[in-house]
Amino acid sequence: MGFLFYIILFAFLFTPGTVHSRTSPQSLKTTAVLLDVAASTQKTTSIFALESETTGVQSLNQIEKERVSSSSSISLQLHSRISIRKPTHGDYKSLTLARLKRDSTRVRSLTTRLDLKLGGISHSDLKPAETGKESAELAAEEVQAPVISGTSQGSGEYFCRIGIGNPASQVYMVVDTGSDVNWVQCAPCADCYEQTDPIFQPSVSSSYSLLSCETQQCKSLDVSECRNDTCLYEVSYGDGSYTVGDFITETITLGSASVSNVAIGCGHTNEGLFIGAAGLLGLGGGALSFPSQLKAKSFSYCLVDRDSSSASTLEFDAAFPPNAVTAPLKGNPELETFYYVGMEGLGVGGELLPIPTSFFQVDANGNGGIIVDSGTAVTRLQTDVYNALRDAFVKGTRHLQSTDGGVALFDTCYDLSSQTRVEVPTVSFHFAGGKFLSLPAENFLIPIDSNGTFCFAFAPTSSPLSIIGNVQQQGTRVGFDLVNSLIGFTPNDC
Repeated sequence: MGFLFYIILFAFLFTPGTVHSRTSPQSLKTTAVLLDVAASTQKTTSIFALESETTGVQSLNQIEKERVSSSSSISLQLHSRISIRKPTHGDYKSLTLARLKRDSTRVRSLTTRLDLKLGGISHSDLKPAETGKESAELAAEEVQAPVISGTSQGSGEYFCRIGIGNPASQVYMVVDTGSDVNWVQCAPCADCYEQTDPIFQPSVSSSYSLLSCETQQCKSLDVSECRNDTCLYEVSYGDGSYTVGDFITETITLGSASVSNVAIGCGHTNEGLFIGAAGLLGLGGGALSFPSQLKAKSFSYCLVDRDSSSASTLEFDAAFPPNAVTAPLKGNPELETFYYVGMEGLGVGGELLPIPTSFFQVDANGNGGIIVDSGTAVTRLQTDVYNALRDAFVKGTRHLQSTDGGVALFDTCYDLSSQTRVEVPTVSFHFAGGKFLSLPAENFLIPIDSNGTFCFAFAPTSSPLSIIGNVQQQGTRVGFDLVNSLIGFTPNDC
């Protein structure tokens, strides 16, 4: 299979729209990076020994005060979930396996959603367990919200803290670039899962307003029903998780800025993998997403390490840093939610792999392409592309001791228990004009347990859709210029 694949690649190299050079003008500057094995292994044990919730909240409030006083931007509270609630897993390997299982569910839900759209099947024709994940005006000032690692909550995603209603009730929300519909658990609850904050009480909010069935917001829902001329919504997830309730408008508070008349779901029946968060903040490209309703020109986020309690932000209408690596931000006319990036190739050890650019492009039928997703953990690549990337990486790591067999999603793992630091080949994403983003070693070689087992954090997919996951995004500010259709990557900008 491998030999045949490279013959096919050779043929592709001499057809239009493919990569013709094996090296990028700049990529040879750095061929290897260091992985701090000792520090990464230490994190796998320290996250089980974090202090209580009270200590975390106190430090969080101090962070907020410092940011508000030192910056003209608006900031919300920010810290990792593991700093306020310890993981319930007995060890790091069991935590990792649980994360990877949830991640596979996430990827299935995204690909299912796309398949349904391309197949012309309506979500309303399906039961919740069969569907994929669905997921105002704002003053012209920079707005920031917190981004929080969700590792201890079981969601495998990131969280922000916002205020809902008037007076504002502060709640944690899952941040999701793969969804549009914003929703929160609401009283009275017919069925609500456990969350960190009290359930939102519509009766105490003066800004709570039901949407009628004839409103544009209601008509923009994929799944809706009408009851007494009020709009009901349903958002379903690929694993059978779902939220159902009234579709309303509410006031959303981001730090000191308040946005009125934001359409959100008020969920009275909710079930799924959202333990800890009160709901979901959809950052997708659809009309109902939070950025769309804010009429934001841009937004960006920087994801903290999944095992870290450090702080970071989600920002709206902030300028791209001057050192951002930019690439075209593309769309799929069949599904406006997803953010497709104009990627042209992958590099290992400073050498651009001979992979046709067609592997990263959306075809005429809406298939293919590669999206940036905050909710997926491990980057998924079409199987042949993954094999080429993995084989090149394995070739450059022959000096490392490999382990027998893989771990869950991973088929390439190493025993680094006797090492303190190791040198590994660079892995890079390549874009038009010779631009590229080189990943830190900890973004592609990650610990699986506390015993020194590290795995290459990419995985193959049989779907034509590829996904850049949050493990690869960690520590990099990812910005979306919605006006100029650009995506920017700025390393070390959390």
